[in-house]
Amino acid sequence: MKLIYNERYNFDLGLLKYLHPFEGTKFRAIYDSLKSNPSVDIVSPSGPISVKVVDEFLSGVMQHRVRNKNGVLNALEVPRIPLISYAYLEKRVLEPMRWAVAGTLLGAEEVLKAGGVAWNLGGGYHHAMQKNMEGFCIYNDIGICVQQLTKSGLLSSEDKILIIDTDAHHGNGNAYAFMENSNVTLLDVYNSAAYPTSSFTRERVNISVPLKPGTEGKEYLEELTSALSKIESGFKLAFVVAGTDVLASDKLGGFKLTIDDVAKREKITLDTLKASSIPAVVLGGGGYSKDSAKAVFAAVEGCVELTKS
Repeated sequence: MKLIYNERYNFDLGLLKYLHPFEGTKFRAIYDSLKSNPSVDIVSPSGPISVKVVDEFLSGVMQHRVRNKNGVLNALEVPRIPLISYAYLEKRVLEPMRWAVAGTLLGAEEVLKAGGVAWNLGGGYHHAMQKNMEGFCIYNDIGICVQQLTKSGLLSSEDKILIIDTDAHHGNGNAYAFMENSNVTLLDVYNSAAYPTSSFTRERVNISVPLKPGTEGKEYLEELTSALSKIESGFKLAFVVAGTDVLASDKLGGFKLTIDDVAKREKITLDTLKASSIPAVVLGGGGYSKDSAKAVFAAVEGCVELTKS
């Protein structure tokens, strides 16, 4: 399995770590747990995605908003702190996120050329869109990735793309980003009572699985399996937003899955994609508990054999 990672993925949040529950250095912890596994081929993007490429995806208004300190702090869901400069946010948050966006693109390029699965430890910024940033998501990495793959010729405008979102929160950014693109199919399993509650973007989802708060692993996995059975053939590429905020220990997700449940979830998803010969890029998504890194490690370990040719 190709594992996409760079040390620059990690968020050195400083004071901000006391204001938001995101585990900024979990990517390093996952890497340290997997680096000795001979079945995991760890590769890194050569650099962060460029601001110029990002600007091609963003609306004109958003190009200015993403360069505004208060706009970024709002998206990160932390108070406006006078002592924190934009340069601080650029170094500690925005650049690490652009590294992760580059990882999503690298993973997609790898699987489009060679098939199989690439697992990007970062990315999955499914609340960001062309005209807005929110929910700790600044850049929509899937949208930027599709833009660049189309420009390079690895994807055509007619290729069918699948987005499977198993993060606890509805992927409103992806739904908005591909609102008018009928070649993109969205499958979304989410907490029906949690942020974001936009009916406009929820209605864009092709295979929607809204679940009640407190849903446990058995029901979750049954609902996911049923939803995956509805996937048709013919997809050129799949993205899987595999957020670990479904864990019972996560304060924001509202579900009650165990680490083992998360590992089973990824295996079920990738097994389905493999059976249909759909190359896939797995993305980090949300995850706000101390168990997040452990869940990703367990999931990768459980899927290594599955992803071998």
